[in-house]
Amino acid sequence: MDTYRFQVLIEQDEDSYYVADVPALQGCHTQGKTFEEALENIREVIQLCLDELRREGKPVESRYPE
Repeated sequence: MDTYRFQVLIEQDEDSYYVADVPALQGCHTQGKTFEEALENIREVIQLCLDELRREGKPVESRYPE
């Protein structure tokens, strides 16, 4: 299994939820009531996004965008 490193951005929104986003993976975002929950959720979503890219035969870009 390959290992990737992704930049994860987590911000707290106006409703006090933590929103997590992975800029290198289009559509890879989630939220949680706590920072820890958002971090756990984004790990699951990253795996789902990677699985989808592999099924579609697309390359995985793990670079950090500006």
